Amino acid sequence: MITRSAFLTAFALSGLTAAAAFAQEATPAAPAAPAATTEAPAAAPAADMGAAYESARNQLGVLIYCQDKGHIDGKAVETQTKLLAMIPAGDTAKGDAAEAKGKEGTVSAMGVERSLADAATEQKTTEDALCKQMDALLQQLAAQVPS
Repeated sequence: MITRSAFLTAFALSGLTAAAAFAQEATPAAPAAPAATTEAPAAAPAADMGAAYESARNQLGVLIYCQDKGHIDGKAVETQTKLLAMIPAGDTAKGDAAEAKGKEGTVSAMGVERSLADAATEQKTTEDALCKQMDALLQQLAAQVPS
């Protein structure tokens, strides 16, 4: 079981790493010669891609919540929106629902839902501090993604 203190970090990284991984795969470093093979490239299971999309949409909602509360500026929301554009869209209805939960301050990741306020209380910190932590993680990861 994931510890409470690791929950938000896992949440932030789940949405961010999925977006970054897709972005990096979409932008190869240099053109490579085509391989002489008849095998199709390995693809991530559709369920994993859908979960990554929903997690990223929830994270966008949480970041909007944080911005609306005045804890962070709009840069994180802008960055997350750009990262979302780099990953394949999943089920739009599920993505909309995940984002709506985030906008209400509910973090949803890996089948676990927790309000940001409850997570802050459990970690003996504040929503403001958690929002700033997610913002910082997002900016660090975004710096590694090709533009």
